[in-house]
Amino acid sequence: MKKVAFYTLGCKLNYSETSTISRMFENKGFQKVEFEENPDIFIINTCSVTENADKKCKKIVKEAKKISPNSYVTIIGCYAQLKPQEIAEIKGVDAVLGAAEKFRLIELLDGFAKAQETKVLASEIQEANTFNNAYTMHDRTRTFLKVQDGCNYGCAFCTIPLARGKSRSDTIENILISAREIAKTDVKEVVLTGVNIGDFGIQEGKRKEKFIDLIKEIDTVEGIDRFRISSIEPNLLTNEAIEFVSKSKRFVPHFHIPLQSGSNEILRKMGRRYLRELYEDRVSKIKNLMPHCCIGVDVIVGFPGETDELFLETYNFLNGLDISYLHVFTYSERANTRAVEMEGVVPIKVRNERSKMLRILSEKKKRKFYEENLGKTLTVLFEDDVENGKMHGFTENYIRVTAKYDPILINELKTVTLASINDSGTVEVEEPQIVYETH
Repeated sequence: MKKVAFYTLGCKLNYSETSTISRMFENKGFQKVEFEENPDIFIINTCSVTENADKKCKKIVKEAKKISPNSYVTIIGCYAQLKPQEIAEIKGVDAVLGAAEKFRLIELLDGFAKAQETKVLASEIQEANTFNNAYTMHDRTRTFLKVQDGCNYGCAFCTIPLARGKSRSDTIENILISAREIAKTDVKEVVLTGVNIGDFGIQEGKRKEKFIDLIKEIDTVEGIDRFRISSIEPNLLTNEAIEFVSKSKRFVPHFHIPLQSGSNEILRKMGRRYLRELYEDRVSKIKNLMPHCCIGVDVIVGFPGETDELFLETYNFLNGLDISYLHVFTYSERANTRAVEMEGVVPIKVRNERSKMLRILSEKKKRKFYEENLGKTLTVLFEDDVENGKMHGFTENYIRVTAKYDPILINELKTVTLASINDSGTVEVEEPQIVYETH
């Protein structure tokens, strides 16, 4: 029985796919082991959103060969699709599989027999035109369920369409089957994930279903306590979807909505499909219906042409929005994107300074959001993640808390009242012996 280990870089979509591929191996008789347990085969699922992710892949390969010098190392994922030949030159790599091949790797790699030359199986991205069902199953509390893949948008900074292909989706019928399988486990929360999930419904190149119909149907699946929507584009987050979530007892009040820039000039250069006015309207609609709702925001700093004045437009726009936290990305040049050819390159030092400003703003926004929830009774789902005698969990509106470890609380939904935030950032609740620490 050959031993196989997995390592995943990047987004939750990658994690859902790794989990599904690992089950394929187990079904074929392979023994899944941890990375450090001297495996015969390593499968490394890569990301290529930032240059740093590419470097991480090389480092993981090096570590794998230290642990198991004679192992068979396979690279899959976005980096593998974008730069297969570059990866093939990394010392220790035995095979590279692209987007159209990764779910067939057991079949294609023929027993994982080592050869002198690295095996490269990466078709043109147009060949990645089928949807492969995937979901995580190794986290007791939360599952990431893939409902959509690829993207038709082609933003000026993004390589995802080149790495994952055009937008395509599973059927609602198939997703419901997966959700019911998940419901048979101990999982309490399902997160719907994809590259551009608001574009859900494209099958065989044609739109056949809608995102609103998906969330209405999946809300009927019994045995799952919470459903959470992952990142969704503001122009695809409809009033109908917001209103549905506001009335649902299981879809939680939490949206993560990419903005990328608060400057309309930069949004146009990026090729985004909305302006800041629409984004502001989405936030207002959500907060009117769900004042306690958590709203996360993606923002990119240092995009070509972003002057000090245009950056301040973004800063001031975000400062005035009723949002809960930011995910700040420092722009990095990516090959084969339109942005690489644009004028007005922002110096790295300036990009980093702007990132720091927005991260400080994010902490202020999160603190304010937590303070607004003091005195409210919320429900925490405690996770199987214990460190230094502490455990943590998330409320329905994504307030992260930690508590003194108590095994009986793992994977349980616990109703508590958030009482106060002390100087160390700890949220104390109106229940003896349970203290929650914000992060």
